[in-house]
Amino acid sequence: MGWGIIKVVTRRLMLLDTASLYFRAYFGVPDSVRAPDGTPVNAVRGLLDFIARLVQDHRPDELVACMDADWRPQWRVELIPSYKAHRVAEERAEGPDEEETPDTLTPQVPVIEAVLDALGIARVGVAGYEADDVIGTLVGRATGPVDIVTGDRDLYQLVDDARGVRVLYPLKGVGTLQLTDEAVLREKYGVDGPGYVDLALLRGDPSDGLPGVPGIGEKTAAKLLDAFGDLAGIMAAVDDPRSKLTPSQRKRLDEARDYVAVAPTVVRVAGDVPLPEFDPALPSEPRDPALVEALAARWGLGGALQRLLVTLKS
Repeated sequence: MGWGIIKVVTRRLMLLDTASLYFRAYFGVPDSVRAPDGTPVNAVRGLLDFIARLVQDHRPDELVACMDADWRPQWRVELIPSYKAHRVAEERAEGPDEEETPDTLTPQVPVIEAVLDALGIARVGVAGYEADDVIGTLVGRATGPVDIVTGDRDLYQLVDDARGVRVLYPLKGVGTLQLTDEAVLREKYGVDGPGYVDLALLRGDPSDGLPGVPGIGEKTAAKLLDAFGDLAGIMAAVDDPRSKLTPSQRKRLDEARDYVAVAPTVVRVAGDVPLPEFDPALPSEPRDPALVEALAARWGLGGALQRLLVTLKS
């Protein structure tokens, strides 16, 4: 009796850091792109074109649009109160005497969500977590290669050559992407994926309200990690008078102990988000064709939506 050949089919998963992409679309597509009633839809149409290009160029079998259900989770704020605090302050800073710039991006998000749902493209956000955390959890569960599409370097921490996890970082639109694997990380930062967490928290990130360790920038952080292995090794060196830390480095790291103790939890993406059930399979036909047609007419999505439909079908 002969044995049959069992073919193992490996499915490629693409995870979108959706807010990062529609934010880029919003600033990359003129706000003169509007619905019939005059409402700007530049982020909507730009994102649809991004997804069409990504599917066309990379041919994923599964695709998940990961959402920020909470862009500033309380559990992170409790550990580092400055976490994204400046963004809250900016929202409150507009006084009655100041000329306010109308927010034309936020109203487009529900339109994006409605279009993705009508198409049947999986959309996942979980209360109390950022899209990064959803992505981290999905990467942990993946059984095949994963492409993470994001303009957020924090997700470099998930890069893992052994598991086929890489970050596609947009340099210009999504037509020009930096394919970030471990070799790229080592060349640019001197660390691997997990090591990027230590690098990021030492250096800090003003855009996220992470103070970092004063006086330790990216290059110094990379040199310290190279010399002492990881954050734990660096902090052990602080307590070792024989270690080759400079006096100023030792002093700064010693004074930053409280921050260093909690920062890894804040910077590291969660891997245990309680995800809802969903189907990640990339649809070839829209889930609700009538609704897709209605949304296209209501919001003037025309060519962008049509291009995505054609790409999904091919």
